[in-house]
Amino acid sequence: MMEHTHLPRAIGASGLASFPLGLGCASLSGSYGPSDEDNALRVLHEARARGVTMFDTSDKYGNGHNEELLARAFGDVRNSVLIASKFGNMAGKDGKVADNDPATIAASCEASLKRLKSEFIDLYYIHRIDPAVAIEDTIGAMSRLVEQGKVRALGICEVNPTTLRRAHAVHPIAAIQSEYSVLYRTEAEDVLRTTRELGVAFVAYAPLGRGLLTGAVQPGTLGDTDERLRHPRFSAENLPKNLELVQAIQQVAAGRGVSAGQVSLAWLLAQGEDIIPIPGTKTLSRLIENIDAAAIILSDADIAFIASSIPPDAAAGLRYRAEHMKNMYL
Repeated sequence: MMEHTHLPRAIGASGLASFPLGLGCASLSGSYGPSDEDNALRVLHEARARGVTMFDTSDKYGNGHNEELLARAFGDVRNSVLIASKFGNMAGKDGKVADNDPATIAASCEASLKRLKSEFIDLYYIHRIDPAVAIEDTIGAMSRLVEQGKVRALGICEVNPTTLRRAHAVHPIAAIQSEYSVLYRTEAEDVLRTTRELGVAFVAYAPLGRGLLTGAVQPGTLGDTDERLRHPRFSAENLPKNLELVQAIQQVAAGRGVSAGQVSLAWLLAQGEDIIPIPGTKTLSRLIENIDAAAIILSDADIAFIASSIPPDAAAGLRYRAEHMKNMYL
């Protein structure tokens, strides 16, 4: 097992801390094609055994299955892991993208607690922001969950600096979660200036560009149920262009005898101690590879070479379809 020398990373001012990398759990409930529950449990147990402490889920993943899976994996060791969950992502159900109504927040939390078989959620996020509800009202309702001991810290996903400031003025926000990788930086680095001013952690989802930065996703390799087929960056037109960008990462990786995915994660970890990437995977070998990235220290020259070779807006295609981009960075 590779030695990891990085110290735990603080989750804002909440008093919570995480191993430098968390585990995004969505793929363990079918988000990227079929998943096997026995294998999923092996992945979760191995992650914990290798030092991972933060496990990221949502009531949306597998329509609650993912939270139930974490309960089965960690029921006997609940206090040794940090579970982050989310509410409010309607994904078009009943014609709604998000539901942040204060009247539904308490019910959503209770349902998640029941599935998790836990008395509390460590970090509870707004999964998608509902423009029809004032952020102050939503955070106010979430703060009552903290007062009741059902939630330890609050977070928001896909938030812009103005909304983050408004939310933080109501109750301290411990973390934001947004997409951030060497392929997607412009909005992430914009809000990062505000998170640092306010002392908020940045949890980076899709830090491997949904597998793009590993170089493993090639034309024709995605299964029919893989949700990446709906992402413009994986279209037949855009995927080859984006794979060309990965060559710079592969060049650094080859020189160090590590993988492109590990270099991509090491680059992101090097952007600041307040950043916690949460790569997801369904395979033990990839899990171990990702965790071991926490021990890789890139040189300043490597970091600069990657950033200059893949400029902030270099990726071909939007990260979500155009109609979904309207609901990001709100």
